[in-house]
Amino acid sequence: MSILIKNAKLNEIEQDIFIQGKYIKKIAPNIDWEADTIIDGTGMAALPSLMNGHSHAAMNLLRGYADDMALMDWLQNKIWPLEAKLTENDVYWGSKLAFLEMIKSGTTFFNDMYWHFHGTARAAEEMGLRGVVAAALIDNFQKKDMQAAKILVQKLLEESGKYSSRIQYAVAPHAIYTVSKDTLIWLRDFAKEHNLLIHTHLSETQNEVEQSLQKFGKRPVEYLHDLGLLGPNLVVAHAIWLDERELELLAENNVKIVHTPASNMKLCSGIMPLPKILEMNILTCLGTDGTSSNNNLDIIEEMKIASLLHKVNSRDPQQANAQQVFQLATLNAAKIFAIPAGEIAVGKLADLILVNLDAVSLVPGFNLISDIVYSANGSCVDTTICDGKVLMQNRHVEGEEEIIANARKVANDLVKR
Repeated sequence: MSILIKNAKLNEIEQDIFIQGKYIKKIAPNIDWEADTIIDGTGMAALPSLMNGHSHAAMNLLRGYADDMALMDWLQNKIWPLEAKLTENDVYWGSKLAFLEMIKSGTTFFNDMYWHFHGTARAAEEMGLRGVVAAALIDNFQKKDMQAAKILVQKLLEESGKYSSRIQYAVAPHAIYTVSKDTLIWLRDFAKEHNLLIHTHLSETQNEVEQSLQKFGKRPVEYLHDLGLLGPNLVVAHAIWLDERELELLAENNVKIVHTPASNMKLCSGIMPLPKILEMNILTCLGTDGTSSNNNLDIIEEMKIASLLHKVNSRDPQQANAQQVFQLATLNAAKIFAIPAGEIAVGKLADLILVNLDAVSLVPGFNLISDIVYSANGSCVDTTICDGKVLMQNRHVEGEEEIIANARKVANDLVKR
């Protein structure tokens, strides 16, 4: 299959983009090659598609269900009791709704941890997205649950082979306050043996740090360091409450960080030290978290929130500038997850979007990246392409009406159980 995009603006120049299979094969004006699909990019700009570094996709079912609460109260009294009732079918339709929202706002990659692995993986496969999918692991320091977690991880690794190369398997211990030392060490070794990413929450709240000091005698990053988990295959979400030594440990061990500013602000978890983290060259990307704590999956909005948060927090308008946060949502994420994407270039994966330059938020159009970061939201995206396949054109996604109807029904049924 081939796609020829005609007359789209790329780096302020009108260009044609030829896609062969899943890769970008040629970028030049007036390409006259034959293609299976021709897209008129007149009046549009081509940008790399966006990447969501931390999500709980099927939590779309719980959007608006439990708002304006502190993290642990929200988790223990609202979210976890309802999640205990989830079925694989619930997760499938919740994930489909999430992926529809991602496609509509220009996101083609996600890094997810949640329950019922196959519900998420199957939905992503069908929707055409690229993702790292992991089952959330919690053993609550109980021996029977430790053993069950190990069995599940091994079983899912084997079963994950039935999905396409777009779906990458990872392991996801929920957090140091929900997963035992023994399980963390076992996951460390398992991930190393099978060359897997480890995806976890870390230092999200001040209370988490205090509990770690009381229980382990160490701060969270120090605790993971002593267990041997810090390394280039570790992706941590939040990373808010860090001292200087912890930052040094993350940098020395090439740990990757996902910044989730909207969720952190809504739950009043705190402010991640992004300027310092970038100064230390710790590879960082953006994520939305789940829609119970965001409450959407629009990475374009997340970029604005990230930039403004760190400007006002530092009282420096030059911090977290538009180009920096755009890179967090594109090229940085591609580097973290070892995906040859994040930019539009020959030889890269054909993961890209076309944005409508007549969208009112992009007019008059002095600086496209600034406009995307500070002015726009996902509604400016006209076309979304992933792996050389058109997932959305003219803002329509095939089957979107069915997804919305089924997700609404599943969510309403869930809260009545």
